[in-house]
Amino acid sequence: MDITVECKVRSDKEKPNALRRQGMIPAVLYGHKGTESVSLALDSMKAKRLLKDAQLNNTVITLNVPDLPWSGKTVLREVQTHPWRTSDVYHLSFFSYAAHGKIDATLPLQFTGTSPGVKTGGGMLDTVYTELPIQGDPASIPEFIEVDVSKLEIGDAIQLQDLNLPKGVETQMDAETIIASVLQGRVSQDAAAEGDETEAGGGEAS
Repeated sequence: MDITVECKVRSDKEKPNALRRQGMIPAVLYGHKGTESVSLALDSMKAKRLLKDAQLNNTVITLNVPDLPWSGKTVLREVQTHPWRTSDVYHLSFFSYAAHGKIDATLPLQFTGTSPGVKTGGGMLDTVYTELPIQGDPASIPEFIEVDVSKLEIGDAIQLQDLNLPKGVETQMDAETIIASVLQGRVSQDAAAEGDETEAGGGEAS
């Protein structure tokens, strides 16, 4: 998802609280010019719409600042909200990644399909990880990583190396890390125990 947002340069004389009363949100841009940062402001309604679609460090945001002038690809690095009215946005931080290459992000894992080991075998799906730390070009980073469990029988597992990471996205975790597995459920364990007892009893009778 690529989102475009327009901001204006904010002078040091414009106090944050005064801006908020005017329906504007203070913001800052980092990384566009070495260590230099620029104070910005954007319309509060646009900020709220942005936060409905953008994820921290994951969503590519084209930031336009006509006053500089400057336009480039950024990610949202930080969102500050009111201490208890969390719907009230107080400050946004944008980071221009064009000159910095890959960034770090954490992606949620979305489990799809129905495991036959769970559906018919009475097993339990054990999701060892629900998110994955990755590195990559923000333009290549998806909103989530799909994990298909539709072929897992009891005792089967999905390792990190079984996942299809997008091109340009990588992780430092070990390839054999178990992401999810299907464990034997309590009901099936009890049934197995009963079966063992029956066999043992039959052996004694003979």
